[in-house]
Amino acid sequence: MSDLQLKRIFPVTPEKLFAWVTTPDKLLEWWGPEGVSIPEHDLNLSRTGPWYSIMQNSDGQRFHVSGQVTHVDAPKSVGFTWAWHEEDGSRGAESHVTFTIAAVGDGALLLVDHRDLGDDSIAARHEEGWTSTLRKLEALLGAAS
Repeated sequence: MSDLQLKRIFPVTPEKLFAWVTTPDKLLEWWGPEGVSIPEHDLNLSRTGPWYSIMQNSDGQRFHVSGQVTHVDAPKSVGFTWAWHEEDGSRGAESHVTFTIAAVGDGALLLVDHRDLGDDSIAARHEEGWTSTLRKLEALLGAAS
């Protein structure tokens, strides 16, 4: 199994960053890699229970991902399972994501920890996706150097 970790620092309070990574209206502004839209979703990471999103690229291809929010510890962390759906609707291999937030200087650190990704190739594709997604969040919140 492969894991990945990405860290970003934002010039906002931990509470504000937690709201941006958990509440539906804010999540929809940055969820998914650049160039995709989210035509269908139940994105609410502020409470435990099921979630899903369908990402659609500019060619109209749709990618369904879903899971369960397993814990919420505001404003410190939220964890959820993650699995892509196959074309027949079945869920693929499940992995685990944790967003951890900590105060740093005048801002907040976001650690994206995505575990149990199967192999290095799958981890590399997820790293590309999360990096692109985090660029959208950085554009919205600014990034501290």
